[in-house]
Amino acid sequence: MERRFYLRQIDSSNPWLVFTAVGVMVIGLLSNWLWLGLSGTLVTLLLSLKIILPSVKEWLSTFLTAQERKTLIGFIAFAIAIAGLFKFLGVYALVGYWLNQIKWDEFGSWADWVGALGQIMIAVLAVYVAWEQYVISRDLTIQQNRITQQQTIDTYFQGISELALNEEGLLEDWPQERSIAEGRTAAILSSVDAGGKAKILRFLSQSRLLTPLRRDGRLGRPIFDGTGGYQEDRLSGVRVIDLGVMLAGTDLHTMDLRWTDLSEANMVRANLQGCDLVRANLARTILVDANLKNADLKGTILFYGSFDAASPRVKNQRPDYRTGEFTGAVVEDVDFTNVKRMSEEQRYYCCSWCGEKARGTIPGGCDGIPNRLNR
Repeated sequence: MERRFYLRQIDSSNPWLVFTAVGVMVIGLLSNWLWLGLSGTLVTLLLSLKIILPSVKEWLSTFLTAQERKTLIGFIAFAIAIAGLFKFLGVYALVGYWLNQIKWDEFGSWADWVGALGQIMIAVLAVYVAWEQYVISRDLTIQQNRITQQQTIDTYFQGISELALNEEGLLEDWPQERSIAEGRTAAILSSVDAGGKAKILRFLSQSRLLTPLRRDGRLGRPIFDGTGGYQEDRLSGVRVIDLGVMLAGTDLHTMDLRWTDLSEANMVRANLQGCDLVRANLARTILVDANLKNADLKGTILFYGSFDAASPRVKNQRPDYRTGEFTGAVVEDVDFTNVKRMSEEQRYYCCSWCGEKARGTIPGGCDGIPNRLNR
C-alpha cells in the first residue's frame, strides 16, 4: 500500500505560534540563555512583522493615493540620504567635538534646565489661556452691546410712534411733541454706532417723519394727498423731526442709506465713505468737507430743477424748486474719489460747486465745466 505524506502549511499569523515565540523569548531572558532568547526574539519580530505589514499596506492604500505614497517614500529616502551625507561629510563628528568642548558644569544640571523650561511653558500656557478668555469675554461683550442697542432702538421706535400718532394711527404732531421727538432722536443718534444710526434714519425716512409735509393753515395737521399718503411740501412744509445738526461729523461709512431723506440736514465733515446712497435725497444738505469715497450715487438727489441752473442753498435765500436755484447740496471740498454711478448731471453740478480742491477727485474730471464757486 502506497503511503503518501502531506506537508501541512503553517499559518504564521496564528496567535498560538506568536505566543509560543514570545514564551521562548521570555524563557531565554529568565534563564539568561543567550541563543534561546535571541532566537525567540528574532522569531517574534518576524512573526509580528508578518502580521503588521499587510495591515499597514492596506491602510496606506486606503488613506493615501499612489502619488502621496510615492511622496512619502521619497521623503523618507530624502531624510536617510541627508543623514548619510552628514555622516560622510563629518558633520556628526564636528557636532560631537563641539559638544565635548562645552563645559556643561557651568550650565548647571539638566534638571534645572528642564525645570526652567517647564516654568516657561506654563507661563506661555497661562498667557494663552488668559488671551482666549479675553477674546471670549470681548465677543460676549460686543454681542451683549448689540442686543442692548437693538432693544434701545426698538424702544425708541415705539416711543416715537406713540408720540406722533393718535389712537387711530393718524399723524397728529404738535410743536411740543415735535420738540420731544427731535430731542429723543438727537439723544439716541449720539449713543449708537453707525449701524444703529442707519437703522434709525431708514425708519424715520420710510415713516415720512423726515419729509416736509403740507399742513393745514389753522390746525397744523398734515394733509392727505388723496392716494393714501400725505402731501409733500418742499417749500413751506413742516417735518415731524428736523435733523438739523444731529449728523454733523457723524461716521456712517459703508452703511445702507438707500431712499433716505436727508435733505436740509447739516452733515459737515460726515464720513459717508462706501455708503449706498441710491435714490437718497441730499438736496440742500450741507456736505462741506464730507467724505464720499466709493459711495454709490445712482439716482441720488443733489438738487432740483435743471443741472446748469441749480445752485447750493444759501442762508436766508428762498429756494426755487422749479428752476433749481438755491435747492442744491453744499458740496464744497467734498471728497468724491471713486464714487460709483455718478450721472452727467450730478458731475456737472458737483464740478460747478465743489471748489478747486474737490474738482480733482471727481471721476471723469471737470474739463470744460466752469468753477462757479470761484475758490
